[in-house]
Amino acid sequence: MPAILSDPPASFGGVFTDIETGRLLLRPLHEADRQAMVDIHTDPRTNRFHPDPPDVPRASAMFSAWLTHWAEHGFGYPAVVERGGTEVIGTCGVRLREFHGEKVLNLGYRFRPSAWGKGYAVEAGQAVLEWCARELPSLPVLASVNVANKPSLRVAERLGFTEYTEELYEGAMSRHYRR
Repeated sequence: MPAILSDPPASFGGVFTDIETGRLLLRPLHEADRQAMVDIHTDPRTNRFHPDPPDVPRASAMFSAWLTHWAEHGFGYPAVVERGGTEVIGTCGVRLREFHGEKVLNLGYRFRPSAWGKGYAVEAGQAVLEWCARELPSLPVLASVNVANKPSLRVAERLGFTEYTEELYEGAMSRHYRR
């Protein structure tokens, strides 16, 4: 698990509020989203490239850590729903972390299999990156992707990331992209 910073950077910007894209709504995470996020993060299909997929207690603990990050920093991994819908179909956002001694924003995205192949990760990712550029411009954004996860690698590249380094990370050979 990456180190998460406890203090916001001096250049901390505004608080994340709802973002609407053409098809999606990204909104702050709430306790009511716990079951949806646990379901998404424990689904074997969403973990096929994860060397140590979380079980329900670990996914619930991750969710609790995400809520804490939201409370401390005013942003994090938001819930993603289709505009006009109510079902949480995924998450796409950033959290503070330290990578090789540098403060960065970690871009994370994960969607229900029913949402795959629709371009939602790229659409949500673009909205998040625009928010980062506006609100936290002094912090670089990184995306860490298992090298075997071709769909996720394509998402990072479509979002304008360039390869930064490749190394063993969280139990898998990963490509770290930077923007």
